[in-house]
Amino acid sequence: MTPVSFFPHKNNEMFVEDIAISDIAKQVKTPFYCYSSTAIESSFQAYQDAFSSQDALVCFAVKANSNQAVLATLAKLGSGADVVSMGEIRRAITAGIPANKIVYSGVAKTQEEITYALSLDILQFNVESEPELELISKVAASLNKTAAIAFRINPDVCAQTHAKISTGKAENKFGVPISKAREAYKLAASLPGIKVQGVDVHIGSQLTNLAPFEEAYQRIAQLVIELRADGHEISVVDVGGGLGITYLDEVIPSKQTYAELVKAQLGHLDCKIILEPGRSLLGNAGILVSSVVFVKNGEERQFLMLDAGMNDLIRPSMYEAYHQIIAVNKGNNVLKTYDVVGPVCETGDTFAKAREVHASDAGDLIAIMSSGAYGAVMSSSYNTRMLAPEVMVKGSDFAIVRKRPSYEDIIKQDITPSWL
Repeated sequence: MTPVSFFPHKNNEMFVEDIAISDIAKQVKTPFYCYSSTAIESSFQAYQDAFSSQDALVCFAVKANSNQAVLATLAKLGSGADVVSMGEIRRAITAGIPANKIVYSGVAKTQEEITYALSLDILQFNVESEPELELISKVAASLNKTAAIAFRINPDVCAQTHAKISTGKAENKFGVPISKAREAYKLAASLPGIKVQGVDVHIGSQLTNLAPFEEAYQRIAQLVIELRADGHEISVVDVGGGLGITYLDEVIPSKQTYAELVKAQLGHLDCKIILEPGRSLLGNAGILVSSVVFVKNGEERQFLMLDAGMNDLIRPSMYEAYHQIIAVNKGNNVLKTYDVVGPVCETGDTFAKAREVHASDAGDLIAIMSSGAYGAVMSSSYNTRMLAPEVMVKGSDFAIVRKRPSYEDIIKQDITPSWL
């Protein structure tokens, strides 16, 4: 799925499903996020079809987009959830994802969070360290509960992706080194309240090449064989997420090809496979719609100044991430080169430098593509800017699925002490 697959231009006007983006903008002030329900459903079904010959459970990585409408859409399709906090567990449960389809990842689970997850009897804890394991055991034993666990294994494999979203190298903070895995599982088997059931691996995000997956899964398969020889009943392999999307011209392996790789490397183990896709389900199912505030002629360049900022979409500032920037109306066939920037008082509030965009004037609508994942969920009210609302479209209908807060809503979160 390319960035424009579900946001095509018809007669020079951008549409989402059966609705013109400009028609939504007339009712929802910019900036706003817009998601295609059909795009989400299509991406999820592609995973289901690809893994149909395997005992597999798709657990959406909630951190990619935690909107209730998104989660409820996926819940109705049978999705599970990969969560990294108690808040995300609560979001998943509220949206209709059952606890027995929830896997709990994350490097610093607290006693309160573990207690809550145990009370729900979630499918699996993906354990990141021995101290975490010991805390889970302590809490489980005190509650007379049993925690089903898998250690997240760090296979020391380079994901060949951006350094800030690579998680499977030895220097990364995630997981138990594969060299210490058998020792960690031995400890787990000795502790009360712990049921060893699986092995988990996640080497990073936005992978466009299957070779790192193949290397990691080969190492995990061998580890499973060794763990079974040690007497552990390993019945689950969590292969993580990480399959990339097309932001510009990246060629992404198909979900079918990925599924065939998983089967080739892990199928002989006869384990349940858990998948944790996030970006590859939501990334190209959403856009950020913004308006041009000014076109500013600088000393050396022109600036396209938008009403969306880094507080709305931080990926370009944080990761130097590329997002296509497209005029919602392409009636003007003239292309101009702009630095596309936002209103936030930071030089880093820049979406693109020296980017060709259709010549634009104040008031024109601009779409920042591939914003469905790690967009709204990472936004903030920095500069006391109101969070952008989120809109979901289904056919010819749309709904605001997170409203824009008022300034009063933002300010009243602060509490003035009595001495003032």
